[in-house]
Amino acid sequence: MQLTQRTMGAPVTATYWMDHAWLGTHVEPGVTLDVADGRIAGIRTGVETPPPGATALRGLTLPGLANTHSHAFHRALRATVQVGTGTFWTWRELMYRTADRLTPDTYFDLARATYAEMALAGITSVGEFHYLHHAPGGTPYANPNAMGEALIAAAAEAGIRITLLDTAYLAAGFGERPGRHQLRFSDTTAEAWAERASLLKGDDHTLIGAAIHSVRAVPADQLATVARWAEEREAPLHVHLSEQPAENDACRAAHGRTPTRLLADHGVLGPRTTGIHNTHLTEADIELLGSSATGTCMCPTTERDLADGIGPATALQKAGSPLSLGSDSHAVIDLFEEARAMELNERLRTHIRGHWTAAALLRAASADGHAALGRPDAGVLEPGAPADLTTVALDSVRTAGPVPRLAAETAVFAASAADVRHTVVAGRHIVRDGRHTQVEDVPRALATAIAALHG
Repeated sequence: MQLTQRTMGAPVTATYWMDHAWLGTHVEPGVTLDVADGRIAGIRTGVETPPPGATALRGLTLPGLANTHSHAFHRALRATVQVGTGTFWTWRELMYRTADRLTPDTYFDLARATYAEMALAGITSVGEFHYLHHAPGGTPYANPNAMGEALIAAAAEAGIRITLLDTAYLAAGFGERPGRHQLRFSDTTAEAWAERASLLKGDDHTLIGAAIHSVRAVPADQLATVARWAEEREAPLHVHLSEQPAENDACRAAHGRTPTRLLADHGVLGPRTTGIHNTHLTEADIELLGSSATGTCMCPTTERDLADGIGPATALQKAGSPLSLGSDSHAVIDLFEEARAMELNERLRTHIRGHWTAAALLRAASADGHAALGRPDAGVLEPGAPADLTTVALDSVRTAGPVPRLAAETAVFAASAADVRHTVVAGRHIVRDGRHTQVEDVPRALATAIAALHG
């Protein structure tokens, strides 16, 4: 038996035995993990059977997954937006109609169920790109952060961590006032946005970050205000970037430069910033993002669902932009699908296989995603890291057969969210044997919450 010394003085509060664990570079059989104060206190390898009192996790245990980009209310759109044809812009009109129906109470119900679905998929932390701030028509609630606090409470009840990326969304386009649907999103100015966002409070499971919805939704002379707010707090800053060619064309017409160049000129780029999608970029854009260590969050299932295109992920990573993954519109919630889709998209585009190893894709789905959400110590099975774990079955119809040393490849290229058997957050067993321990019936919760919006 090999012993990794504990790094924490607190007493052990839980012990998990993993018959196979992903330790960042290889699959290790027979691993015991001790938890103290919600963190990994120690890891022992070469443990062939569960010690007395340990909880057995059978399958492949990975660091908990990070869903770097989420719009929780989009979960209500699943399937309903698959009728007929259209573009991103026609899809957006349907999204606005759903947003119009939400209240703090119904948003809590929907987000709680959506985050519980994420826990069932092995996700232990979510980055919620939140711009639905006010009542319809733009009137602030008595509690100006009622909607954001509903999301924080929903994540707590679902048992997962949240980075609430409170979003500045001030305009309908370059030089355009917010439209009727967008009045709920707007604080009118970046200064007013900052004043409201400053009232939000984090806790052990909650971080508060910032977001610029897009260069079309925040006037150029107000971008620096949002960036400065995040910098002063050392908080994550996210931004939708070049998702559509139309956005690039409009930005060039208004400012004579690309969205990436505009963000760079106003101090938005940097290692705490993550661009979402980064789909339609020039070579100069890629160099700007990479040289500034600005991250890239790819959301392949949404990008293909909306016919956005395939972003230059390999070029971005080679330039120095860390990659993370998100389920965005929640066409599906499955980080294994997002990871393999990033690789398979590149295969289709280049006719070459093997752009990323399974290890690299797992890192994008875990450690690099957590770092993008302001938790750089998460996403690894090491002493001192948060005790956030997910276990994938190796005996389902999708995963049975490969030898255990190929379990990482099996998880990335064959498994689905349906193969997740256990999810542990801060040492607490949130999903046990495929069932959520805090939300009794997740499918019913989803159906009820969504029916309330469509009724």
